Amino acid sequence: MNKHTLFQKVLTVGLASAIGFSTLLASGAEPVQAQSATSTAVSKGTQVVNYGKNFLGRPYKFGASTSTTRVFDCSSFTKYVFKKYGVTLPRTSAAQAKAGYAVSKSNLKAGDLVFFSSGSRANGRNVTHVAIYMGSGKIIHTYGKPGVTISNLNSGTWKRTYLKARRVL
Repeated sequence: MNKHTLFQKVLTVGLASAIGFSTLLASGAEPVQAQSATSTAVSKGTQVVNYGKNFLGRPYKFGASTSTTRVFDCSSFTKYVFKKYGVTLPRTSAAQAKAGYAVSKSNLKAGDLVFFSSGSRANGRNVTHVAIYMGSGKIIHTYGKPGVTISNLNSGTWKRTYLKARRVL
């Protein structure tokens, strides 16, 4: 191939690229940028939440075994869900409230454990309930009649009885 033919091919490719790029800009579309593996991967906290959703509607039973998925209490639910992701939690909500490290309510991330003083054993100070923060102000947990359910952290009982949060992932 002579220099003239090579120059024509390079010019043609360059011109075609320039036309394509200007069309892209004129259309208002954003250029695609390569993303790192971490930005495209689902966070471990989101994986925990998504796994927990598999149990929505499972009945609540106080003192439920940690080896069954037929019924859960709040802490057997969190213990079971986190175990799948290599996190071994203590059995009770009060003991789970000492795992990991403290995180403020304003810095919650999906997969954080949130703790409450609610129900018949509550006194406003002692941890009596645990849930998993989902993001966007939602929690997944189990209690009473609804069994495993999704609730709003920032309203009603859950807003009123919130105590603290811990990050274990």
